Amino acid sequence: MPAKIVGDAAPSRPLSPRAALAAGLRASDSGEGRRGPSGPAWAAIGAAVGGGVAALLAAGSSALAVYFARRIITPVRIRVEDQEVLAVLRDGVQRSVILAATPDTTVDGVFSLMFDGGRGHARIGRILSYSPGERTVQRVVEEVYSGTLETARRGWWSGAVYPGPAEAGLSYEDVTIAVEVGPAPAWLVPAGTEASSDVWAIMVHGRGATRTEGIRAARTVRSLGLPSLLISYRNDGVAPSAPDGRYGLGGTEWRDVEAAVEYALGRGAREVVLLGWSMGGAICLQTADLSRYRHLIRALVLDAPVLDWVNVLAHHARLNGIPYAVGRYGQLMLGHALGRRLTGLAAPVDFKALDWEARAVELRTPTLIVHSVDDDYVPYGPSASVAAKNPEMVTFEPFHGARHTKEWNVDPEKWERVVSAWLRRQLVPRQLVAPNDRDD
Repeated sequence: MPAKIVGDAAPSRPLSPRAALAAGLRASDSGEGRRGPSGPAWAAIGAAVGGGVAALLAAGSSALAVYFARRIITPVRIRVEDQEVLAVLRDGVQRSVILAATPDTTVDGVFSLMFDGGRGHARIGRILSYSPGERTVQRVVEEVYSGTLETARRGWWSGAVYPGPAEAGLSYEDVTIAVEVGPAPAWLVPAGTEASSDVWAIMVHGRGATRTEGIRAARTVRSLGLPSLLISYRNDGVAPSAPDGRYGLGGTEWRDVEAAVEYALGRGAREVVLLGWSMGGAICLQTADLSRYRHLIRALVLDAPVLDWVNVLAHHARLNGIPYAVGRYGQLMLGHALGRRLTGLAAPVDFKALDWEARAVELRTPTLIVHSVDDDYVPYGPSASVAAKNPEMVTFEPFHGARHTKEWNVDPEKWERVVSAWLRRQLVPRQLVAPNDRDD
């Protein structure tokens, strides 16, 4: 069973180091990714990362480090159905479902239950009853979009409530954005007013999620008179894969967001607002930092963003019982050119460029961060830290009880109120003030 890795998907149970090591060896033997290096290459990497790590190679811990590193950057195509469906009840026209109680299913709010390999999708609402002793929870079934819930036995939990814009009551247009790796499908949701807006919103989903993640925010943005582009990007299972088939953790995906900005400019936009979830937040920050259109990015709204990958990877190593030195070695593999033969990355990950906790004062785009303080996938500490270090540019709004990227799901009224009010302030037309008029 794979190690717990951050993403919108519900994670599996943490592995013991012994089990993870065995899984890592199996992954290597199966030929996943590129072939492993020969003995001299191992020696070169050991020399590059320091003599202290060389002892890990002899002990076999390197295989666990390789597995850990690969899991972080390799897209998962088959989701683990780790949520048990116990019964579906009907009371007149109203249905409810009894689920095994888990940290996800016992959080009140509105969520999705995906089942039958993703072919089935049900929108699950409020909690009707919870039995800690029996470890079960009964919840309202608000809508079944596809599949037969009555025959479902297992599934996975998701914060992406709607399968498409139409199910959220939004009109939309299917469009295609030309990115480096090929045509990337997107949804264009028009503004909620007749007048065309020259500011567009671009929604960037997180690791392991798809463009459906942004539908929750599209109605809020539409109410402000902004069109929305809900994009796909390389390796997300909707857009084409990159040649190496690996996530760049924001270091490569930002180019696809830049292509989306260019598309919006071609359709009449003059500026854009970027909204990103989890790894999508890291992607938005890289776009605001590196894109040739960065001066046209009016604001960033980041939901549970990854602001420091080293912090997140260390957190997940601890969750999975992976020794610090092994987790650190996995990070070094991802960030060093010699690690490419082990990880399959076309280029190493630049963790310093992705560390916005350290680079907080460099952020010059107005940014709103919403983040639940109980997020056990991406710890909220860096979000609060970035806001404290750069209060001029960054506003931090804490949530409670939402876990990861589900702030809207547990309190949509608060999420929409906070985001709408903050964006309205950022969208006030800019006025040039003459020097002699500043006091007035």
